[in-house]
Amino acid sequence: MGRGVLRPDLAAGRVELRQRAPRPELAPLVEFYWNPRWDLRGRPDHEQKVLAHPNVHLVFEEPGPLVYGVQRGVFNRVLSGRGQVLGVKFRPGAFRPFIDGPVADLADRAVPAAELLGPDAGPGLAALNREILVLDDLTAMTALAEDHLLGLLRSARPDPLVAEVTELVERITASPQLFRVDELARELDMPVRRLQRLFAEYVGASPKWVLRRARLHEAAARADGGADIDWAALAADLGYADQAHLTRDFTAAVGAPPSRYASR
Repeated sequence: MGRGVLRPDLAAGRVELRQRAPRPELAPLVEFYWNPRWDLRGRPDHEQKVLAHPNVHLVFEEPGPLVYGVQRGVFNRVLSGRGQVLGVKFRPGAFRPFIDGPVADLADRAVPAAELLGPDAGPGLAALNREILVLDDLTAMTALAEDHLLGLLRSARPDPLVAEVTELVERITASPQLFRVDELARELDMPVRRLQRLFAEYVGASPKWVLRRARLHEAAARADGGADIDWAALAADLGYADQAHLTRDFTAAVGAPPSRYASR
């Protein structure tokens, strides 16, 4: 199900999740495409919770495609009946060239794609959404989405900072041992203020949030792993002052203390 999906054991029995890598020409901007499908006809609705990553997503779904900014709380989605969506997961910072403003303006929002991407993107998006969602073949679905993205890319302004920001965020998320913004700034030889401005402009969440979310992803993954966990030792490994600090962070994000979450 991927890191950040809470209770993946329950999700796996209700949702089929397919992924596909982008074409080489889109790989610097797109991490992957994701396609959850479900058939819950005659079964209870399923509420899926996700600890989101510092990424913007373009999602083809009913009734129309939406752009989701970084979701800083827990993202909830209730699935019912039968359906599917196709999501485009942009690399951190890579959505900035497509919009006229900082990515921080999209935080915790879902905006109609036609409204956000401008007059050149609007025409045909509704038809494209319908074409994608009636298909079963993931290759065909992503091909339609990629043709549209390549058209948008041709009209987007080049921005050399995108690659720098993408590499920076991916470095953080791959290393939950990075604990503090000032430590990160020193390691990068970059003033803290510039780091914060870069994240607001390109990522849509603060560097402190990204550092904290990487640690919570690690804690949730351990909790979902099913093994007995020494929470005090894990708190120390993740740079928390003590177990109580980890418990507060985890509870605020997930809605349950880590030990209770792991025991369900």
